Amino acid sequence: MLYEYLANSFLYKEDWNCAEHVLIGANRVYGLGLSDNAIKLAAGFGAGVSSGDICGALAGAVMALGALFVNERAHESDKIKVLTNELLNSYREKMGQIDCTPLKAQYRTEESKCRDIILEAAGILDGIVAREKPDLACVAK
Repeated sequence: MLYEYLANSFLYKEDWNCAEHVLIGANRVYGLGLSDNAIKLAAGFGAGVSSGDICGALAGAVMALGALFVNERAHESDKIKVLTNELLNSYREKMGQIDCTPLKAQYRTEESKCRDIILEAAGILDGIVAREKPDLACVAK
């Protein structure tokens, strides 16, 4: 779903940061219904929230989880916390880090930029979405 969309037809066609790539892709693939204005919320999360901290791709994935699994607010249940922890722990297990600066040092190249970093976040998010919402069809155009 999202992994394939980003890998095959979408990644780096626009000048978006990692958080924007994941959230915009998720919006298109999962049919989140987010407006262009809502997508702007991801802008400050690129480059590890502009400080090298939490990876922007992960921040975008967490935003997508919120759009998919929160009805009105985070405190309505512990589901968003559980799914967010699963995302972050799975990513850390696979990539060794969840922070932007060390991830870029290990995985970013001039040629591919943060492609592998973004795609790993997308793949983990796909797994969570497929398990939790198995009837969700890919709506990307």
